[in-house]
Amino acid sequence: MPRPATKRQYPRTARLNTLLQQIVAEYLERIDDTLAPFAGRFIIHGGRPDVREGDLRDTLIVIEFPDTAAASAWYESPAYQAILPLRTANAQGVVFVIEGVDASHRATDVLS
Repeated sequence: MPRPATKRQYPRTARLNTLLQQIVAEYLERIDDTLAPFAGRFIIHGGRPDVREGDLRDTLIVIEFPDTAAASAWYESPAYQAILPLRTANAQGVVFVIEGVDASHRATDVLS
């Protein structure tokens, strides 16, 4: 059966080592409303990983958006910028935008 050619985007990924749970809780209570206008949704949010190689000490969070433009617009939106200090002042992490691959992607595609 052929796989659909829809391309998923995972443009916002953050690894957070939470320092102050109470303030970060306020951030978490408010973030969903900032994601909705940009069709953002959590696809990984703090699940317990079964680490097979290396060392993962932080919480892994992946938010999916329809495309990188939506991810950037969300990050730069007044609504998200208003709550961003709640996270950045109380948690360490890396946030980046990365383009996903579509369902037909094969490992060797990166060779061409």
